[in-house]
Amino acid sequence: MTKTPPTFAKQDKLKFFRTLNSRVNNYFKENNIKKTGNWKLHLKTVILITVFLAPYFLILTLDMPFWAHLLLTIVMGIGMAGVGMNVMHDGNHGSYSNKNWVNKFMGGTIYILAGNVHNWQVQHNVLHHTYTNIPGHDEDLDAGRIIRFTKDAKWHSFHRFQQYYSVFLYGLLTFNWAITTDFKQMKNYLKRKLSYGEAKSPKILWTTLIITKVIYVSIWIVLPIVIGIAWWKVLIGFFIMHYTAGLILSIVFQLAHVVEETDNPSPNELGEMGNTWAIHQLFTTTNFAPKNKIVNWYTGGLNHQIEHHIFPNISHIHYGNIAKIVKETAAECNLPYYEYKTMRSAVIAHFKHLKELGMKPAM
Repeated sequence: MTKTPPTFAKQDKLKFFRTLNSRVNNYFKENNIKKTGNWKLHLKTVILITVFLAPYFLILTLDMPFWAHLLLTIVMGIGMAGVGMNVMHDGNHGSYSNKNWVNKFMGGTIYILAGNVHNWQVQHNVLHHTYTNIPGHDEDLDAGRIIRFTKDAKWHSFHRFQQYYSVFLYGLLTFNWAITTDFKQMKNYLKRKLSYGEAKSPKILWTTLIITKVIYVSIWIVLPIVIGIAWWKVLIGFFIMHYTAGLILSIVFQLAHVVEETDNPSPNELGEMGNTWAIHQLFTTTNFAPKNKIVNWYTGGLNHQIEHHIFPNISHIHYGNIAKIVKETAAECNLPYYEYKTMRSAVIAHFKHLKELGMKPAM
């Protein structure tokens, strides 16, 4: 049975978002810059797509030892995750460009990453961004029985070891996209009549899904085999590419929401949340390594997750600059602003939290 989505408090006594939104808008107006991507994002797009696709063409055209193939598939996985976090992500949020067709094109890069635009927009833009960290509504918290991400999830004895085995499962994220997840999500979302933007015909959505999956398999598996690469080498390389990308993406995602500081609030008996949507994001989200230029560049600003959740329509290129405004406004309103100074401390905090969640709950 589908749960009724919770509603957020209508009145914000501290006027947090109104004040913050005004200050952020003034920042862009005073500096005469657009909220969408700029040349920095365009250059990054070229670099990351090259990192992703150039090794693929080298494998297809050059005769090289198998170990070299494997190294190149790792590079492809790094590029794949980078394209997802920087190009596809901004495109599907409509923040890559002020031109709708450009956003659609960049958002469509998810098809070469094994995903599906419709499913991703429903899961991420609708469920995750609207119901962040709310058990039973934010699907990012649902790992089935195998990993316990919240205290609301049922505990099993094997969860005592989840801080050890979870990292090995994280790498399967995009591999599962490629083979099963999209089909399950499409069926589920259509049944629940979930959509993002203008609803499309189920026939069109299923046809698009099937055709893009056929094209995807043809490019990444069939073509290399046809040109003479042994099938088992192709499958191993395909898996390593996905495992690398999945591991990177999963860890980046988890550091922002599955740590001790972040809440997992549930609605009251009337289906209402205690905070307004914007304040809810502060309690359920954390930043990490905000001053690390490499992390900032590669993760597409996903380390500035607070800024992204409150302003998903602003390109990640600007998050570093507006973070100070968000942090100061939160402090003025006596609201939390969670952040880990380094990537290392955030990773440690995440796996420590998994360990705590893996302990048998007190009766």
